Amino acid sequence: MENKANSSQGLKNEEIILKELLAKSLVVFIGVGVVSGFIFGAYLIDVKNTTQLIFVDGPSISIVTEKSDFKKDELIQIHIVNSGTMPLTFSDDSYGLKITGLSGILIYSPNATGSPSNLAPGNEIIFSWNQIKNDGNASLEGLYKISAKGIDNDGNVVEKFTTITILK
Repeated sequence: MENKANSSQGLKNEEIILKELLAKSLVVFIGVGVVSGFIFGAYLIDVKNTTQLIFVDGPSISIVTEKSDFKKDELIQIHIVNSGTMPLTFSDDSYGLKITGLSGILIYSPNATGSPSNLAPGNEIIFSWNQIKNDGNASLEGLYKISAKGIDNDGNVVEKFTTITILK
């Protein structure tokens, strides 16, 4: 009878220890998940730049889209705006527009002639992208970086980017 009492007591102790370990590991997993969520959220805030149009004193360029999330095959209107007080010069009539994946691989750039282009303060140029890549294939779902680069009167490079998401 004493052996049964000791063995049942031992089982209860093992169950209690197991429950304590399970509770401690659950707390650790939840803690790791919360910390990971904050880190990933901070990364997405940095990558998903949604502040598009800000007017400033001096040289500045802005890229504006009507929204940041687009359905697949939806036409995307891209406004390149001189949001500064100085005129900007671009190497050609593509206004330095490039669409890349987040890895930096070029997806699309408009066909351009070799003639330089200018954009006066407050003026804008509009491009339309039908989500077709330069190689003629349709773009996949994901995050894309739209950038434009020009030069101010002092020869300084002025560049801006924004990100968009293409959804199914």
